[in-house]
Amino acid sequence: MPYAPSFGALRAVTLAAACAALPLHTALAQDAWPNRPISWVVPFAPGGSTDVVARTLGQEISKSLGQPVIIENRPGAAGGVGAAYVARAKPDGYTLFGGTISTHAINASLYKNLSYDPVKDFAPVSLIAYVPNVLMVDAKLPIHSVQELITYAKAQPGKLTFASSGAGTSTHLAGELFADTLRVPMTHVPYKGSPQALQDVVAGLVPFLFDQLTAGEAMIKAGRLRALAVTSPKRSALAPTVPTMAEAGLPNFEMVSWQALYAPQGTPPNIVQRLNAEVVKALQNPEVRQKMTQQLGMEVVGSSPAELQAFMAKEIPRWAELVQKSGATAN
Repeated sequence: MPYAPSFGALRAVTLAAACAALPLHTALAQDAWPNRPISWVVPFAPGGSTDVVARTLGQEISKSLGQPVIIENRPGAAGGVGAAYVARAKPDGYTLFGGTISTHAINASLYKNLSYDPVKDFAPVSLIAYVPNVLMVDAKLPIHSVQELITYAKAQPGKLTFASSGAGTSTHLAGELFADTLRVPMTHVPYKGSPQALQDVVAGLVPFLFDQLTAGEAMIKAGRLRALAVTSPKRSALAPTVPTMAEAGLPNFEMVSWQALYAPQGTPPNIVQRLNAEVVKALQNPEVRQKMTQQLGMEVVGSSPAELQAFMAKEIPRWAELVQKSGATAN
């Protein structure tokens, strides 16, 4: 007599078959990625360097992915608003995040109750580029070098002020690092963005500041600001005659802002790897590289996910130490 399996046995066989097919179905679904537009969240207002990088790379990688990459600006809280939004997004490869030194290094120690975890909530994709800051002074001052600024600062300890684009930003912490290196107390004057800070330095209300070279480039060319040194390990292609801080006499002074791409934690590894490959390929495009180096003053990188993760592991404690020294807090 033929064996007639019971209902329970049939159910077990059916479930087993379904489970066996599940990985294949999942793999097929992931292989189909992307089949709709991708959102690249920029945690700052349109027009800034993070926004320009996202639009430049987004346009390039959309060609290979076959789907549009839509830039979504969500500014606020030094990038924290956009970061928290992406940290809670579905990890399916359709929401990406343009991270920076602020969102994924400085904010970790600047905010006591950060609404996201820069390590646990994100899957690193690629370190995109480094962005050097530049030390600029009011051109009306008789200061033409870093050493002359040091002499100027030491002659009036506790009286010198410096501007920044906001409390806790890399421009603020660069000033704090400068004061700490010189062992000369200085007063920080925070502004709500680079334009206001630069205008007050030009107006003579604050003598100097650190900011991205692209932010002050027009004023430097107009003779209203004087660039003394860049904070990167090597000179900027945008200002090849401006020395590095090391060349100017401060060998241990080095700090760069940076741009990176992240996905929500839990994004399938094959999607992360595909995104990484597309970003690295886009950064090798001559037109993309020229725009990022010549127009934005950046040093293009294009790392692996593991390299970005290792880089963050060094950056977070480094900035935590400086935030603690400076006493910087989020307003």
